Amino acid sequence: MAMLCYDIRSLEARAENVDGLLESLDPVWESDDVRPVEPGVAVLGRVSNASQGRFYFSGELDGQSVAPCRRCLIEVTSSVHEEVHLLFAEASVDEADEDDVFPIPPGSRELDLRPAVREEWLLAVPQFPLCREDCKGLCPACGIDRNTGACTCAPVSDPRWAGLRDERGSDA
Repeated sequence: MAMLCYDIRSLEARAENVDGLLESLDPVWESDDVRPVEPGVAVLGRVSNASQGRFYFSGELDGQSVAPCRRCLIEVTSSVHEEVHLLFAEASVDEADEDDVFPIPPGSRELDLRPAVREEWLLAVPQFPLCREDCKGLCPACGIDRNTGACTCAPVSDPRWAGLRDERGSDA
């Protein structure tokens, strides 16, 4: 698969088809990012000249992520498929200051899609994956996985709810 960088001068003349891969080991990823499973994020679409100093990408991202289940902490693989539409503008163009526009550094000869693809990936990845909808989670007292068996611990109640429980009890 091809790189995700395109010559700006050639983009001014004609649109380019994008069929690339943002690899999971690419230096664009930051240490805390939820990275894609190998080989990375597949990027398909088209990048074209939108007007003077602006370029538009329309396409899709595909990949898989692995993260712990929010209740029982086992690894969960999630498929990620996202349709994206991105606008890039040279830093001197007014719109480059807008939140939904990705800036092109002044004097750049290349349009690098990787930072925008990274950002869109991070927005698309499930933030709180579940291994299954009815996951019972871990016992807060002994830590046993309640999906694999029951524990003998007494139910733990949160003292912050005591006032509400007392109020509810007086109404009954």
